[in-house]
Amino acid sequence: MKKLLFLFILTFVLYSCQEQSNIIKVTDNVSLYEALKTANAGDNIVLANGTYKDVQIKFRNKGTKEKPITLKAETPGKVFIEGQSYLKFGGEYLVVDGLYFRNGFSPSSAVVDFKISNKDTLDEIANNCKFTNSVIEDFNKPKRDNDDLWVRFWGRHNELSNCYIAGKTNRGPTVRVSIAGVESINNYHKIVNNHFGPRPVKGGPSGETIQLGDSYTSMSPSHTLVANNLFEECNGEVEVISSKTNFNEFRNNVFYKSEGSLVTRHGNYSIIDGNYFIGDGVNENYGGIRIINTGHWVTNNYFFNLKGKSFRSPLAVMNGIPKSPLNRYNQVTDVVVAYNTYVNCSSPWQFGVGQNLAQADVLPKSEIRSARAIRTTVANNIVYNEKGLEQIVVENDKADGVLFKNNVIDNQGKPFNNYNGGLTEASLELKKISDNILLPTGIPSSVEPYNGFDFNTITKDLFGNSRNNNNSVGAVVGVDVNNPNILDKSKYGASWFSNEVEAKEPTTFEVSNTEELIAKIKEAQDFDIIKLKSGTYNVQASLVINKKLNINSDDRKTTIINYTGKENTPLFELQPKGFLWIKGVTLQGNATNYAFASLKENMSNHFLLTVTDCKMDNFNYVLKVYKESFAERITFQNSTISNCKNGLELSEETNDKGDYNTEYLIISNCNFINVDKNVIDYYRGGYDESTIGGNLEVSNSTFKNCGAKEDNGILINHRGIINVTISNNTFIDNKVKLVALLWGAKNNSHSNNEIKNSGEIRVEENLKQTLMY
Repeated sequence: MKKLLFLFILTFVLYSCQEQSNIIKVTDNVSLYEALKTANAGDNIVLANGTYKDVQIKFRNKGTKEKPITLKAETPGKVFIEGQSYLKFGGEYLVVDGLYFRNGFSPSSAVVDFKISNKDTLDEIANNCKFTNSVIEDFNKPKRDNDDLWVRFWGRHNELSNCYIAGKTNRGPTVRVSIAGVESINNYHKIVNNHFGPRPVKGGPSGETIQLGDSYTSMSPSHTLVANNLFEECNGEVEVISSKTNFNEFRNNVFYKSEGSLVTRHGNYSIIDGNYFIGDGVNENYGGIRIINTGHWVTNNYFFNLKGKSFRSPLAVMNGIPKSPLNRYNQVTDVVVAYNTYVNCSSPWQFGVGQNLAQADVLPKSEIRSARAIRTTVANNIVYNEKGLEQIVVENDKADGVLFKNNVIDNQGKPFNNYNGGLTEASLELKKISDNILLPTGIPSSVEPYNGFDFNTITKDLFGNSRNNNNSVGAVVGVDVNNPNILDKSKYGASWFSNEVEAKEPTTFEVSNTEELIAKIKEAQDFDIIKLKSGTYNVQASLVINKKLNINSDDRKTTIINYTGKENTPLFELQPKGFLWIKGVTLQGNATNYAFASLKENMSNHFLLTVTDCKMDNFNYVLKVYKESFAERITFQNSTISNCKNGLELSEETNDKGDYNTEYLIISNCNFINVDKNVIDYYRGGYDESTIGGNLEVSNSTFKNCGAKEDNGILINHRGIINVTISNNTFIDNKVKLVALLWGAKNNSHSNNEIKNSGEIRVEENLKQTLMY
């Protein structure tokens, strides 16, 4: 008995020692690099808690399926990767777990890369490797035009899982699957259980959250699975996901308040099943699914409170280009849209999106999208609206290649085209499952699901219930279901991380002199308030705004900031993440300096400016926004700009790649008096039909004696801006040829403006633009 006990203890000790020997703890960059070289299958490299700066990890090794090599944090969330750092995989069965990338950027073309170099050897490219339970946050290159990727896939069977990724502002998709090369096609990558947090509007193209392939590899098979992810406020551009390869699957994802769509941009045979697209009933930029190319199946999806139209419709089926090159738009063919539910969506189905025959005189024939969808079936869907729509189906071009079958529509009694009986009117009720899931009930028993070719392969509904024995139209087969808690963030991303921030009551600082003002700007935290007492504040150097600050006073007539700083420097220097709300202040310059300006370079993140009830006098520029700077919103309201050489200048994105300097420029109830030029100069160059910004609103304002030195003779310059509204303004004695030149083919409009001795507002239907591609 004692012998057996001894053998048992010996075996246990030996086993424990063996297990213990597989742990390699490292505490700095040098020991990490050494451990990566010497690790064997089954080893666990543990990074001690702390900050690793300028660490460039080349994880080149080979584990096995049973014994992967793991690089993990001692405590997930307490190992910080900062500075100029990256992670590259090369080899097989390697796992990285629990890292936090922050306060830096990659000096390479990717932050996490499943390839070490361009050599096509097995130890340089990754297969069966995983990046998991980690965070990449605000890890932006200093310049917006310097593109990179935060996660780039190569090889086969690699995985991005349970990560939180948010805050990318520079050019380039957040995640890309690259498949150039036979070693990377048929890859079966997985992008699963992640939380893609807010990606701010980029202000131009190349701001996708996920891009699968590119134009020139778009006919290659990928088989990438994107499943069970939360996309929260992914607003980078019009495409949240851009699928550009064949045989990809998008299942059970939640798109929550994301200003864009899931787009089958290139490539064929995508499966889009069981996803949620949730809007707020107000924002017209929240989109759904946009279809291009061949053979896609769109099934069991739920669309709620989406107000997007055209490119951002819940279902947008595009026209193609006959004999399209790879990088343009192929015709939609052989697509199935079945068993989906649309609740309170402004424009549920649009066909012929992007039809542009009216622009034939300014575009080459190779750009004319005239090929309508063919051999496409729309069946067994439900559309419910609390307020009836003028059209359930919007035909930008004829939908004569679309077969509509057994769709149930509640349009509150408002008549609609039933497409040869393919749309059936019904009176439905809603059952509330959660705040964002309301399911139509009361479907007429006479409506049987249409049994199209291969419809028998749709065996489950939105909630995973079987369709075999109790099938019905719409995304679900019954409404007696539990709340799936799709917005429970604990279900997605890193287990140790939450992007929920507890609201903080702002602190108010009262200041009465310049020294106190400077000190409190430095001391204040986000959203704090600096209250200026009446008096004159003489400021000699720029006030740095690198946080979210509110500066105000009770009376602008008696509260003056007099800026005597150097030529071409701003009173308020708007740095990355600098958000400034200023109200009730008079700002005075010396005719050579600026009121507000971004940094000249290294604007790695956005800024914001709101000016209310202020007067700005005697500046060279009131606002100067430099190249590669971007603000989500700039607002001037109830304010006066007078006696300045230049007004608001946002026109340095002259590379004509579709970029611009702010998403929204709002001018309301303002007075512009004696401004020589650049009164409002807001520019976007480069034609790309899928870019649908920026936005300019000028309303209820007066312009007097402005533009005398404007070189092109136009008072309000907004060339290339897609959405422009000029309304209820007064223009008096402005020495210009034109008040504005509007782009008629886009969403440019003017109304109720009074013009005296100031030229005219001219509309030109098709402005010639430089093609971006």
